[in-house]
Amino acid sequence: MSNSIHRAISQDGSVVASAINATNLVNQIEKFHHPSAVVTAALGRLAIAASLMGYGQKNEEDRLTIRIDGDGAIGSMIAVADSHGNVKCCADQYIVEIPLNSKNKLDVGGAVGTGTLSVIKDLGLKEPYVGTIPLVSGEIAEDLANYYATSEQIPTVLSLGVLVAPDLTVQHAGGFLIQLLPFADEACIPVLEQNLANMPSFTQMLSDGMTADEIALRCLDGLTPNLLDSAQANYVCDCSRERTSKILISIGREELQNLADTQETIEVCCHFCDKKYQFTPKEILSLIDPDSN
Repeated sequence: MSNSIHRAISQDGSVVASAINATNLVNQIEKFHHPSAVVTAALGRLAIAASLMGYGQKNEEDRLTIRIDGDGAIGSMIAVADSHGNVKCCADQYIVEIPLNSKNKLDVGGAVGTGTLSVIKDLGLKEPYVGTIPLVSGEIAEDLANYYATSEQIPTVLSLGVLVAPDLTVQHAGGFLIQLLPFADEACIPVLEQNLANMPSFTQMLSDGMTADEIALRCLDGLTPNLLDSAQANYVCDCSRERTSKILISIGREELQNLADTQETIEVCCHFCDKKYQFTPKEILSLIDPDSN
């Protein structure tokens, strides 16, 4: 089932693999943002990664954000996921046209460029956890695996794939995440390496008819895996008029006063879903002084 995310665990509980068929999810991204093919691939990979990383966070309100700030044509990209794997995302530039790479595939690394990758975990504490590293390749999966190795010291394998058709529809999209827990026996490493060596690309496995749960189990083949849990992950934007009001308040009294004085209608557009919220000058003044009404 598309957008289905599944998690499997080895019999000894030391290795966990998550996999998602995100074809519908990435098609939702294409419908919201209307990106060119290479941006669909890049933003789709980022959203899939955020969904896999965010899924299973401890608390219902926990949020995980991945931000890439590159010097390529796309600029910055952001993906935010909740504990159910639901995700939303946006980019600076949605229309990018560059040549294919040396493998005759969409050049995601070239469109992203060099820069930094940040992972922000909002766990309900006073301050969120922020880890930032330089981009390794701009291909996203390799960069995030490097983030786990350097910032969290968790051996991680991440595979992401987005296959975009000539008409810009998404034919197949998804990915898997494999992580070793601290007490994992090193004997499992060659087993995993052999599994990975024998696995085709993620989009090929989807094209062959494999489901996300089958792929998660295949990642852990030889380790007597069992399915742990599953969920439906979708493109979900949680914007609201109340949240938009809080964002407006954050820009400060002086700027709000200027908006109220100079504009008949103040329109705020959500970067994640393109929904528009309109405020009158009187409503803007009420944000400065709630008692003005």
